[in-house]
Amino acid sequence: MKKTYFNWSSGKDSALALYKVLQDPTYNLDLLVTTVNKDFNRVSMHGLRNELLLKQAEALEIDLKTIAFPADVTMDLYSEIMKKAMDSLLKKGYSHTIFGDIFLEDLKAYRDTKLAEVNIKGVYPLWKKDTKEVLQEFLDLGFKAITVCVNAKLLGEEFVGRVIDEQFIKDLPQNVDVCGENGEFHTFVFDGPIFKNPIDFSIGEKILRSYTLHDNEDDNCHQAKKEESNHDTSFWYCDLLPK
Repeated sequence: MKKTYFNWSSGKDSALALYKVLQDPTYNLDLLVTTVNKDFNRVSMHGLRNELLLKQAEALEIDLKTIAFPADVTMDLYSEIMKKAMDSLLKKGYSHTIFGDIFLEDLKAYRDTKLAEVNIKGVYPLWKKDTKEVLQEFLDLGFKAITVCVNAKLLGEEFVGRVIDEQFIKDLPQNVDVCGENGEFHTFVFDGPIFKNPIDFSIGEKILRSYTLHDNEDDNCHQAKKEESNHDTSFWYCDLLPK
């Protein structure tokens, strides 16, 4: 069996990919790895409180390792911190890592390039699957998720803090991927077939946050697509409160 860790985002695609890998005897998966914002104690991009991330790991009964970044992180600093973390994982015997990515070619190429530098192999259980089928399978299996962050350029405040269900899918604009694969929205999974118990939380305030771009284009982490010059700089967040 291949010693494997999982790049855990706390969201729905991660949960479905993890579900699939846990059924594959090829991989000995015993660790979740999540990047967090050390200035706010929240999951990177998702804005989820670290307390709820820890409750997820407990409900999944898998150890969790967090990699901390400052709120204002450049791509160079991000790469430096990630390289140190992957070197450490390699020394512990990890040879493979799992991602929930579906179709972003540039992102996959970036991941694979960085992994190759430390001789770790990336595995993508959902790669090139139809996103409508991915989300339908997620729901059919009994997973439950709520949106915690949406891109304000594409979705309004009414889309954050909503449980993912059939009505949510129907309400999405046509230019938004049903899985939010282009970064249109991010989710928190609070129940499902791989959880020993559902995670209790309450819905807190919704807030619009905007980010200032770096003068150096390559340092900006909120770029919509590599071939575009515009960036995603405003996001609606819904604060979930642990119970």
